[in-house]
Amino acid sequence: MKKWFAVIGDPIAQSKSPEMHNAWYEQEKVDATYIPVHVKPENLQQAVASFKLLGASGWNVTIPHKQTIIPFLDELDELAKKMGAVNTVVRTADGKLKGYNTDGPGFVKSLEAAIGTSKRTEPVLLIGAGGAARGIAFALQMVGYKNITIANRTVEKAQRIVDEMNAGVAITIQQAEENLDTYRIFIQTTPAGMSTGDFALPFSLEKFPTGAIAADIVYNPLMTPFLQAAEQKGATIVNGLGMFVHQGAIAYEHWLGNYPNTNAMIARLTEQLGGK
Repeated sequence: MKKWFAVIGDPIAQSKSPEMHNAWYEQEKVDATYIPVHVKPENLQQAVASFKLLGASGWNVTIPHKQTIIPFLDELDELAKKMGAVNTVVRTADGKLKGYNTDGPGFVKSLEAAIGTSKRTEPVLLIGAGGAARGIAFALQMVGYKNITIANRTVEKAQRIVDEMNAGVAITIQQAEENLDTYRIFIQTTPAGMSTGDFALPFSLEKFPTGAIAADIVYNPLMTPFLQAAEQKGATIVNGLGMFVHQGAIAYEHWLGNYPNTNAMIARLTEQLGGK
């Protein structure tokens, strides 16, 4: 029997998830399809009930439903509980709906595909304290990163994540800028640099250390101003496309039991986005 999966959001037309997952089904010879479904916030409960009734095997969840879908699910995994956000729903063998969050783990897989696992003791500066930063902070902690500093314009938001992690340090953006040379891994999680928004740096990189690692979760454009400036300082660059592909691959594994070819997908989407 053919399986079907989906991604829900408002808006949803811009999502590259259907193209990615359908390509994987074709490569893996899986009899399945993946569709985008535009769900308005006021229709979310009805949509979840409909997906369950119509036999969806699972679906992805994007803005603005990552938090509000939780009351309509039967259970959550550990990371989704900590984050209070879900981006992947799995229909279990007994018909229950279980929520996962693959964003943070997807970022960690992307980062370590580029730099390996030997850097987990290095000091990390996480820039921003929104939902993405929260997921990445917990995911880094879960695999063994211990020296994490979170910088945000509103330091109280960063402090809340640190308190929940029971680890790390919260500082202001200005403090981060003044002490950049004390960190080795930089993770930019704010919207700064998005092609649809403020195409700018989160702060001055004057004190950026030579040979550090610079990652950004934005993937359109592939090279944000932050990554461009860090590359000029000799940094190892990790763009946001790997996070997008790996979070999707983790969802795929939850649904179908194996990990798809991420390298080929990253190459395919990189070409589409004008990269090399």
